[in-house]
Amino acid sequence: MYKTTKKYQKKSFFRRELLRVGSFDQLLGIIPILLLITPNIAFAQPATTALTLRVVVNSNQDGAIQPDDALTLREAIAIVNGNLPLEKLSTAEKAFVSSTGNQSRIEFNLAPGQTKITLESVLPALTTPGLIVDGTSQPGYEANKSATAEIEIPIPVVEITSAANKEVFRGLTVSADNITIQGLSLHGFSSQHRDTASLPPGDIVILGMDKEQFVTTRFPGEDYGLKNRRDAEGAEKRSKEVLLVLDGERSSKGKFSSEPVKNTIIKDNWLGITSGEEFPNKTSAFGVSVFNATDTTINRNRIANHEGSAIITGKFAENTQITENIIVGNGIAGMPDAIRLEGKIDNSQVTSNLICANDGSGIYLFKPEGSVKIQSNDIKYNGRRLRRAGVYLMGKNHQVINNQITNQTGSGVTVTAYPDSEKNIIRDNSFANIEGLSIDLNTRHNAGVRDFQRGDGPNPPRDSRNRRLDTANRAINAPEFLSSEFIIINGKVNIDGKADPGSEIDIYRVAPNSKQQINLYPAYSALGEVIAKVKTDDKGRFQTTLTNLQPGEMISAIAFGAAKLNATDPKYGTSEPAANTIIKAVGDSGTIQNPSWKVLGEENLHPKLSAKSKIQNFAVPTCTTPPVVEPPPVIPEPIPEPEPPKPEPIRLSVPRNIHFALDKDFISPNSGEILDKIAEIMEQYPTIVIELQGHTDSRASDAYNQDLAKRRATNARNYLIKKGIPSERMTIRSFGERKLRTEENNVVDYARNRRVEVIFFDVRGIDIEFENQEGDLQIEQ
Repeated sequence: MYKTTKKYQKKSFFRRELLRVGSFDQLLGIIPILLLITPNIAFAQPATTALTLRVVVNSNQDGAIQPDDALTLREAIAIVNGNLPLEKLSTAEKAFVSSTGNQSRIEFNLAPGQTKITLESVLPALTTPGLIVDGTSQPGYEANKSATAEIEIPIPVVEITSAANKEVFRGLTVSADNITIQGLSLHGFSSQHRDTASLPPGDIVILGMDKEQFVTTRFPGEDYGLKNRRDAEGAEKRSKEVLLVLDGERSSKGKFSSEPVKNTIIKDNWLGITSGEEFPNKTSAFGVSVFNATDTTINRNRIANHEGSAIITGKFAENTQITENIIVGNGIAGMPDAIRLEGKIDNSQVTSNLICANDGSGIYLFKPEGSVKIQSNDIKYNGRRLRRAGVYLMGKNHQVINNQITNQTGSGVTVTAYPDSEKNIIRDNSFANIEGLSIDLNTRHNAGVRDFQRGDGPNPPRDSRNRRLDTANRAINAPEFLSSEFIIINGKVNIDGKADPGSEIDIYRVAPNSKQQINLYPAYSALGEVIAKVKTDDKGRFQTTLTNLQPGEMISAIAFGAAKLNATDPKYGTSEPAANTIIKAVGDSGTIQNPSWKVLGEENLHPKLSAKSKIQNFAVPTCTTPPVVEPPPVIPEPIPEPEPPKPEPIRLSVPRNIHFALDKDFISPNSGEILDKIAEIMEQYPTIVIELQGHTDSRASDAYNQDLAKRRATNARNYLIKKGIPSERMTIRSFGERKLRTEENNVVDYARNRRVEVIFFDVRGIDIEFENQEGDLQIEQ
């Protein structure tokens, strides 16, 4: 009875709509109009037509769609989507529209000095299959001119951003197959208090082709011919009901099924960066959000300065290819990881990217369905705000191969034990200057935030099935050398050890320990380069003879692919590293010579490792460098004059603290003036980096004060970011009430303890005179 009633209600509504509009053709005709009034959501893909168009944008203005002399980006999208008929264009506008070959195109011919498009509201979704949005067509674009030497990415001319007083939460929205976006700069697209799971914000968002996504959250106004909110709400309601009648059956969850978008290509764009390489006035939430798509290619983009991740996946993102991108300084106010992959991501690859100075992990896999290959990436200086692993893995069958992971405030690669973890292959990677193990396999009973983000340290040997199930990669045991030192005899070193039977062993030359790693795990060093590969016998023993080692060098090893206990089943994955062993020599007298500290130093390492290990944690991260300009022909130079005497060392007088009101974390106007002085100094001397240390007075609990101090340091950092100081030049640290400046005898003493102190580091050794100023002291009444 219920189904009959519902069916009858649908038919009755359909009949009423036919009577209201007069004919079935007119009923279908209202749908494009209704699609047009909801520009800030993804649309159902329209029927394919034989007509393909080339539309040239000649105006950087935005606003109402109307016939005039200017053809805007909003109008161009409406034209190629089929929502703005050509007969409604002016004669001048029609001159910028022509038929083309197999694919529709949006091109640009903006006037010089007017190449920034400032949006007043979200653009309509791109719903035309095969569409190319081509920023490379703009006059002045140089395909062979790059601002970076590491990966050559052309400098865009056309910028797309949001108006200063408007919240525009998406730049471009992809909702059709085979769409290409290239040669653009997009920035300034974010939102507050919006559900990113269903309406993800960002520069470029790829959504599925849902058939029931027609509910808008704002009234579009008179731009689309609607005179009031009631008209808009009624039209949206009718469009939704008509589509329910026309499109057929619902899924079991009560919504129509969603088809993933296929074959999107995003290449040669700058996301989160202006075309002048400046920090934008408004930051975007994410760079690229692959919410529901397959076979997406993200290639040769510069992605920086986002509140959250540079690249994030959602519901469905199988076969996503992330290649040759420069990803720097993201996660400054939200999800801190440069690349965050979740949902269905099987057969995806992250290859040959430069991932530097982001606030969390370089690559973070969160409860993924399927496996990912991570190969040949340069991952360095990440974990600026949160101490995390360079690469963080959940799941199974992932491959982490031939990457360089350096200067990380956490382990190199962390593999969590939950959900089930096995067969994760981590081989041929190079590590240096990390604060943890090169490879850390978590155990399930270590469930703290630090354990799951940075790693829980070396595991004891596992010898039972249950213990192995409790640990990542099924707890394949780390190799053990049979001695803590091996002796060179006639240029040869015999290496002996043991590991799980059936496993392969990669022997590494290791980099010297950083101070942070010595404090954490003194017996372990960063795995530098593979120098030998051997296999264990059926009893788990391995041995080899090496001729490429020098006295004083240290080695470690990892195991890979042990057979299961009491079986010859498939392999486990990669182990944690072995504890170091040192190489020593025999002197002429026959005694074993201990290496000197000089022999153990960096100058005796492999050259590639030595260069990376010299970088200190507080040095300014060098993520990118400009291309090398070909030198002009050599002209003989005149005899140089004697060099003038070297100038005296630079001495600076700088305030080193700001103060806060009781139980507050915002920056007062007086404190803002102090931070302005610090920003001026940092702009004048770009080698300076700082650490912002948050403090409180002794009132309230330890936990509350720890959080309050962190918020104070974070707000000071955000203030300096808005003043143009790059995020990678600042780190934050929270002390809570642990380091009081003065004993608390009165309200003045309390006020002195509520502070953020600025600690300066500088590689040039500039003399800095610090001032403990009290001009912004906020004494409680």
